[in-house]
Amino acid sequence: MIYVTPSMSLSQSSKPTRDPLSEVLSVLGAKVARQTRMEAAGRWALQFPSIDRLKFMAMLRGNGWMLLPGRAPQRLSEGDVCVLGRTAYVIASHPDEMPVDGRAFYPPGCDVARFGGDDTIAIGGTVTFTPGHADFLLNMLPECMVVSRSSLASSAVAIILGLMNSEFERDMIGGEVVSARLADVLLVEAIRAHAGGPGSGEIGWLGALAEPRLGRVFRAIHDDVAQPWTVAELAGLAGMSRAAFSAEFARRVGQPPLTYLRCWRLTLARAALARGEGTVAVVANSVGYLSQSAFAYAYKRMFGVPPTSRERHR
Repeated sequence: MIYVTPSMSLSQSSKPTRDPLSEVLSVLGAKVARQTRMEAAGRWALQFPSIDRLKFMAMLRGNGWMLLPGRAPQRLSEGDVCVLGRTAYVIASHPDEMPVDGRAFYPPGCDVARFGGDDTIAIGGTVTFTPGHADFLLNMLPECMVVSRSSLASSAVAIILGLMNSEFERDMIGGEVVSARLADVLLVEAIRAHAGGPGSGEIGWLGALAEPRLGRVFRAIHDDVAQPWTVAELAGLAGMSRAAFSAEFARRVGQPPLTYLRCWRLTLARAALARGEGTVAVVANSVGYLSQSAFAYAYKRMFGVPPTSRERHR
């Protein structure tokens, strides 16, 4: 027999707190759809256009330069990983090298490009989303996130890179599945390392997730999105005044807290409708809308089309 004194309490639930980054990646259907490899020597430069996707690039050997519009060239050394958002970019042996269209070297069915040797080896991955679902994440991520091999959080990244390179060289059955899973893990580890690295307070949503006070707010929102949250309640969770909380949230994330909440609710609703998980009324209620007309208005204002129960996205 177990006796419980008045000062003791037993938890009725072991439900874990929802992790916002994991939930966003899952709901948006993020996956590494294609992996590429480049082996090069001498002088080279490949240019790629801006598209609605995430892309990661990691240097396994040698070094190169990442060039983005309006930014100073970024040197990438062995062990460094770069995650790119909505931006065109050039990867080159030297910043002054004239680039050529990199897509020509990666036609369908060809994922390895070789240029004269293997002094430099880089691997890349294209992260796609369920059609129509990418905006929520891409709008909040920086254009370029670099995780240096010298950063304190890079040890897990280094292990994964080693495993990915080994898997390529082994060329064994099941290699595509193993490589895809490793690429998924590499993407998340790189994002986590960047979010927790030096200067993370200035990198928007990811920095806000990693900041203890705002992190509590995001976990609460994602844990119970249908809750009729107020700014005062969210500020209380952060342990801040309403004014200070609102200002800090907007500075970090680029939008007020209730705007973020509304965008996430509607993104969840769009994904649920696309999967046919219920009627418009049921889905609206599940994300915190008591009025179907208010939900329809907000949905059309955000996505440009009215909600339907079996929505299909291009």
